[in-house]
Amino acid sequence: MDGRALDSSIWQAQGVEAENFARTVVNWSITINVIMSMGTFHAALLPTEITLVQQAVALAMWGVLIYASLFIRPCLRLAFNLDTAVIIAFYAFATISVLWTNLDAAALMKAAALVITTLGAFCMITRVDIDDIVKSTTRGLFVLIAASAFCAIVLPDIGIDQTWMHNGQWQGVFESKQTLGFAAAYLMFFACYRKMTAQGWLPFLVTFALASACVIFSESRGAGALSLVACALLLTSLWSIRCMQVYAVLPCIMCVAAVLLILYFYATGYDSIHVFDTTINFTERTFIWQYAISHFDDAPLFGFGINGFWTNPAIYDYFNQNHGWVLDNYHNGYIAILVETGFFGYFLFAASVFLFSYKMLCLIAERAIDRLHCALIVGFVFLNCQTNFTETVFLRSTMFTSVLLIAFFLAACRPMSSPRARLREQEQP
Repeated sequence: MDGRALDSSIWQAQGVEAENFARTVVNWSITINVIMSMGTFHAALLPTEITLVQQAVALAMWGVLIYASLFIRPCLRLAFNLDTAVIIAFYAFATISVLWTNLDAAALMKAAALVITTLGAFCMITRVDIDDIVKSTTRGLFVLIAASAFCAIVLPDIGIDQTWMHNGQWQGVFESKQTLGFAAAYLMFFACYRKMTAQGWLPFLVTFALASACVIFSESRGAGALSLVACALLLTSLWSIRCMQVYAVLPCIMCVAAVLLILYFYATGYDSIHVFDTTINFTERTFIWQYAISHFDDAPLFGFGINGFWTNPAIYDYFNQNHGWVLDNYHNGYIAILVETGFFGYFLFAASVFLFSYKMLCLIAERAIDRLHCALIVGFVFLNCQTNFTETVFLRSTMFTSVLLIAFFLAACRPMSSPRARLREQEQP
């Protein structure tokens, strides 16, 4: 009898060790994933012809996370309700939309990557504590931002943008200064959350100051302002439940605002926003928005398919001939969803946003979610939804923060426990 008990204890100890090792593997895979997926590295650091290595490593890290998560007990069980079904339906539809593109290698790879990262988001949020996810993400972002500051100061040929348009602005280890600005903005946000969860003052001040410097010297004023607003959302959410409830509704408001913006360009045909005598084009981003929206009628219901718009030679070349430049980037995540997945895809996306806000309101009212975690999720979703007005972040198949958005949407899909059930859980020893 004692021998069997001893054997059982040994097996349990080995199981605990295996689970702890798997957690360590998952946490470091997240850090490496962040380093490799947040943006394309400068050509002097990674030649342009092998930039796919970054995406390959990021996807490999998702594979490691998915496999290691099999050895970790779930810390969050999701309920398959309407909110879960809609968010899964949206990403499933976005994935299969590759079938009505030209099926080139890039589109197929993006669809495959979207499947892997969506599964990875599910495994991550159900197996890893949110605070551990934030810790690993912050570590990866800090490496990128510290390396960027080093390059800007010590290796200016790499770290400073020398082009006529952005001459003198920091770009760090990335190929564009916008990428550095937004990566630094995310680090500011996560550093603020880490301070709220009892991190020391010195690590916070070093991290926040370094991220702020990269935002300032990359002249990404919009990204920095958004990050500060998101940090303010974190702080005020802890002071007032009412504030948290208001912030939970902001993604819905922004989704409606995006529809109004799209209708403006669709109805008027303008390529910029006219307010009295002022013309606003957001550094010529509106030229791209109007051009993409003008092709909505070509595929209104299901869109052009994922990665199926700018890969069309006629569409690509016509914009280039008219403007003298072209980017295979919508610079607006909402328009990207509409053009690539059509009305049906945008409806699923908008429904998932509205259900997310509704579920967060329910969780807040029932106090069925940790208050710090709720503030983090609401603030991060706000930051992403606002960012997508000028950058394309939605449906990015490998960028870690885009996949983290999926994970946080899924985090809201937890079952609602009744007050009586929670009381019974508290009474249990």
